Amino acid sequence: MSLAKRSSNNVRKELWSVWWTALKLGLTSFGGPIAHLGYFHETYVIRKKWLDEKSYADLVALCQFLPGPASSQVGIGIGAMRAGVIGAIIAWLGFTLPSVLFLISFAYMINSFDVSSSGWLYGLKLVAVAVVAQAVLGMSSKLATGRLRASLAFGSLAAVLLWQVPWIQVAVIVVAGLVGMLFIKQDRPLEILKQSIRIGYKTGLICLLLFVTLLIGLPIARLFLENEWIAIMDSFYRTGSLVFGGGHVVLPLLETETMLNEWMSKEDFIAGYGAAQAVPGPLFTFAAYLGVLIQGIPGAVLAVLAVFLPGFLLVIGAMPFWNHIRSNVKLQGAMIGMNAAVVGILFAALYDPIWTSSITSTTEFIVASGLFVLLVLWKLPPWLVVVVGALAGYLFL
Repeated sequence: MSLAKRSSNNVRKELWSVWWTALKLGLTSFGGPIAHLGYFHETYVIRKKWLDEKSYADLVALCQFLPGPASSQVGIGIGAMRAGVIGAIIAWLGFTLPSVLFLISFAYMINSFDVSSSGWLYGLKLVAVAVVAQAVLGMSSKLATGRLRASLAFGSLAAVLLWQVPWIQVAVIVVAGLVGMLFIKQDRPLEILKQSIRIGYKTGLICLLLFVTLLIGLPIARLFLENEWIAIMDSFYRTGSLVFGGGHVVLPLLETETMLNEWMSKEDFIAGYGAAQAVPGPLFTFAAYLGVLIQGIPGAVLAVLAVFLPGFLLVIGAMPFWNHIRSNVKLQGAMIGMNAAVVGILFAALYDPIWTSSITSTTEFIVASGLFVLLVLWKLPPWLVVVVGALAGYLFL
């Protein structure tokens, strides 16, 4: 066997290994972004030893620094370290595909049958209340501590609720970042990443340039062309570009986009978000459900690609430059301020649309509180809480 053929076989085996490992994680990783990182650690660090503890921690730090779905970006980064850009694509596809298929199926069920008055559907809305309340509680304890960060969170909450316009989330995140850059001090920069990276500076620059070009160009194209497909691409791409702090933060951004464009009712939106808690894989695949309600399966494909693309471009683009970024104390302060604003934005979403459209009676409040207790105190997995919520809705609502 020639050297070239042997090398080609090794590449195929490596790519197959990346795909199959990511697919198994996509089928079994319940519990949200933090749980996903635990599954990744067990699989990639402990069992397969594809990278060591320090390199894994460094990669997690990079993905938490960037906007986008952090757990998916960690998987993308590991795929890139293992097999370059193709490995990154395959790792993302394997981890994402199972939940995308499930949520597409759920959306078609919502469209095909009259389930608007079904008790279990009301139960899913109450699950969304409990899940987002848990996310707010967990994030505020880590990202909104101290007077300045808590004040940034409160100011963001107030601004988002008082001025419900498309650009308000962007504005509060930018303002919070500037405040953090000026007033939040870090004692020292983070340590230097030592893991070898199979992404060159040229590839990184191309990805970063493409990220900025699409972020600026899509709204302009939407304005002049008035095409619904460009509108979908713009809305979901912009949402994926602005999500700091984990998958739950995608909720208020997507809610703003879908409601302003009148693509669906609040009830359908919240029901889909509740269903997304029952499936493994990243919460960003909620976009698949929304895409089906907007434009069928083509809409789902476009929405999923658009919402994940910014995070993909950013992690591939930033990996070669991470050591330069993380050594800048001012940028770290800006990120801390932005994360505090994210807590406020998510808290605002907990009130409107989730609370206002889901909690309208004493019984609903009791059920939602019970689901919250199961999540936070009993620490049941989210998929099981979804089952309990749907059953409670069927029996009591």
